[in-house]
This record gives sequence, structure tokens and C-alpha cells, in this order.
Amino acid sequence: MFTGTALAIAAAVLLSGCGSDDGAKGGGNVADSAGDKTPASQSTSPKANAPEKGTHEVTLEVGGTGKAAVMHKAASSGFEERSLPWTLTEVVELTAAEQRVGYLVTAVPGTITAADGALQQAPCVIKVDGKKVADNNAGKNPEGCKFTIKG
Repeated sequence: MFTGTALAIAAAVLLSGCGSDDGAKGGGNVADSAGDKTPASQSTSPKANAPEKGTHEVTLEVGGTGKAAVMHKAASSGFEERSLPWTLTEVVELTAAEQRVGYLVTAVPGTITAADGALQQAPCVIKVDGKKVADNNAGKNPEGCKFTIKG
């Protein structure tokens, strides 16, 4: 019984070290059993030549005047009071998995005083690679702005 358990643990330890990363963290080389190093880009996988990361420029904009709390998520995330109008532009690099399932970017602004004196959510817009992909209908959608980037 002990030998079977020891073998199972040893196999699990060995298999956990057999994963592959994107090359950015592990130096990009894969060692074979003889100790030779082969560049990871020469993998026999059919998708070996596909890019592992998609890069997109994301711009989050919150309109209005004064100050409002803004929660955002693009390449970075945060929740702070901002002077309006506010703009954040970041480069988002998607992993291969994120290219398939998507990566959510958001901008959720707080309230501002509208022209009629009522409180309303500040307007927001999300642009990906210069193209407007989401807005909150000039502050009328209380969910703010969100968009899932793929590819």
C-alpha cells in the first residue's frame, strides 16, 4: 500500500512539472529527456505558430464635471474618486485562453449632478483599438460600461 501511494505521489510531482508556459516566464526553452534544449516555438502542436497573446489598446472614458467615484478594470483595476472628465488608456495583453473565452473590461462611474439638478450616473465609454464598443447611454444604464474582448 505504501509503495502504491509513494508511486502515485511521485507521478503527480513529475507530471506537475511537465506543463508548458508562454515562454515569457520560463525562458522559452523546453528540455527533452536527453537534456537538449529545443525552442518552445518548435513544438509539434498544430497551433504552435498561433500567437499566444492578443494585444489591444483599451480606453476607458468617464464624462461629466466635478468629481465622481470610478471603478475600472482594463490592464489594471481600481476604485477611486476621479476628477471628470477622466480617461485611462492601457494596453491589454490576452493569454491564449483569454483570446478564446474573453477578457472583461469595465468602467463603472459614480453619480454626478445632471443639468436639471438630479443625480445620475456619469456617462462612460469603452474603446478597444480606437473603436467604441460600449457606453452607458449617457448615464442612463446603471450598470456602467462593460465589454468582453476576444482574440
